Amino acid sequence: MDGIIVINKPQGWTSHDIVAKVKRIVGEKVGHTGTLDPMAEGVLPLLIGKGTQCSSYLVNHDKEYIATVQLGSKTDTGDKEGTITETKEIPDSLWQAEKIKQVLAEMQGETWQTPPMYSAIKVRRKKII
Repeated sequence: MDGIIVINKPQGWTSHDIVAKVKRIVGEKVGHTGTLDPMAEGVLPLLIGKGTQCSSYLVNHDKEYIATVQLGSKTDTGDKEGTITETKEIPDSLWQAEKIKQVLAEMQGETWQTPPMYSAIKVRRKKII
């Protein structure tokens, strides 16, 4: 079997879990185009057999994420699974629709993120954190 299939990865599974399961089912080489954290759910494109040769065309494209955030707390892992290390009250003045729109407008466009300490990020196939 050769090609690309799209999996809706459920929360609680790692990208590696999905790849391993599909590999057992199809009996072919299987890869993915980017790791999703275990608590994330969503689209996970899998490359199968000769489809893995398409990897370089797919991995460097823009991705879009939809997230739910909790304001006013900070965790040691940078996500909801960590231990809360700091809390701050959010002033009522920041909950005005115009203020929220302004802040969101400032976040649009290209940005650089600092991955959290517990990130699975790799550079040239080596974990950097």
